[in-house]
Amino acid sequence: MTGKMAIVGDGDSIMVFQAAGVTAFAAENEKKARDILRKIAKDYEVIFLTEELARPLADFLKRFDEAPYPVVLPIPSGKGSGGLGEELVRGAAERALGIDIFFGASRETSEETHQ
Repeated sequence: MTGKMAIVGDGDSIMVFQAAGVTAFAAENEKKARDILRKIAKDYEVIFLTEELARPLADFLKRFDEAPYPVVLPIPSGKGSGGLGEELVRGAAERALGIDIFFGASRETSEETHQ
């Protein structure tokens, strides 16, 4: 299973990953995404999941936090980001380090700083 990656998402969002050699699985709704994740979890180390599917599956995805693999990473879809990825990174960093490495900065504040 060394380095195997997959993406689960809508057709438009997964095409770029597929072109880069990542195994792609199309899912038009969260039920289909959940079924795919159950089937592929043992075969992939990293699974990218579009935010539109990840948000309603948040409780289901918690089961993957307890094992080293697969790492399920929410990513923005072709429609843009809903901020879920940042929320999860912030939470994971706080749990691991005991502090908010973003210093409570909101997404809007971060965007204003970078302009």
